[in-house]
Amino acid sequence: MIRRLAQAVIIGAMVLSASMTSVAAQAETAALRDLLEDFRAQYGFPGATTAIALPDGEIVTAATGLADVEAGIPMAPDTRMLAASIGKTFVAATVLSIASEGILEEDDLLADHLGDRVWFGRLPNAATITVGNLLHHTSGLPDHVHMGAFGAELARRLASASDALTPEGAIAFVLDSEPLFAPGDGWAYTDTGFLLLGLALEEALGETYYGAVTERFLVPLGLTDTLPSNDRTISGLAVGYTVPDNPFGMPPRTMDDSGALVWDPAMEWTGGGFASTSRDLAAWGQALFTGNAMEAPYLDRLLDAVPVAPDAPGILYGTGVAINADTPRGPVYGHGGWIPGYVSSLRHYADPGVMVAFQINTDVGIVDDSTDLVPALEAALADLAVGFLRGLETR
Repeated sequence: MIRRLAQAVIIGAMVLSASMTSVAAQAETAALRDLLEDFRAQYGFPGATTAIALPDGEIVTAATGLADVEAGIPMAPDTRMLAASIGKTFVAATVLSIASEGILEEDDLLADHLGDRVWFGRLPNAATITVGNLLHHTSGLPDHVHMGAFGAELARRLASASDALTPEGAIAFVLDSEPLFAPGDGWAYTDTGFLLLGLALEEALGETYYGAVTERFLVPLGLTDTLPSNDRTISGLAVGYTVPDNPFGMPPRTMDDSGALVWDPAMEWTGGGFASTSRDLAAWGQALFTGNAMEAPYLDRLLDAVPVAPDAPGILYGTGVAINADTPRGPVYGHGGWIPGYVSSLRHYADPGVMVAFQINTDVGIVDDSTDLVPALEAALADLAVGFLRGLETR
């Protein structure tokens, strides 16, 4: 009798605990959704998704607004968007993973892997660039994405419905250019450098980059909503809305009525290269920045960083990772992502151990810094995440 009573008490306590957890989770979801809706009312963007990952593995998600304004399709937490340069964290993680196997090292000269390409000698700083220079944006290479000739070529391909430039076709825009500085003597963000990393990775591995990422990270970590953005039609993708008269000649609505992008995103490749959800991005960031993305130790190499400017010593760039070393919330690790029609943010707050991600299906007002939407939303979500953590500690 006493034993049965004790069992009943234990079961009752477990049910009560589960009920309290469920109520708390519902409250967190509602608070996150309310915050997003308040921001949408204030800033007027079409739609957004967000996710907060807590140290116990819980991920809270929410969505607001429309994934397709013209069709009136609501945004959902599992709606995909182009994650853009957040994909560079996958490139960096892949390099660190194979470096642990002795396949490709940060100290390797790029020439050791790509020196036999017919165009290689025309690359600025060709003989002295290392893999580590490319990962840290210290190679001295220009960025093809912001060259007028590249924008004109993209507009031409858009008008003729042509396929994407190959990685080597994109790299060609910087050939015979003057280097910005000698490798290691400065910092300049360059997507071109990450395309070169992709070529070097494939050369070293003898397999495709997307195959390596899928095998090493997407499958083991259960990132089932993350897909290569190498096709005009991507399942579950929100419509992206960009600025009129943009330099790439894109219409404001970057998807046609059939659900295909009006441009071929395969051109981005290892400069970004994935469509994802905020939930998957938060899960990825939490694994990456807590040292759980792979078995071999790697955090010290991931966070080994250089300053991006002499007058901003706390703003750093690590191995494919942006670092703000001194904020009111402590160190912050992550990456932003922009591509016409989409903006994404991935931020890990190291001291409380929370991860915040969001995606918005427009870059209007964001690409030209005429709005403070992104930093304001990052700050508000960080405060909310810390509040969730305090609630978790009192359950």
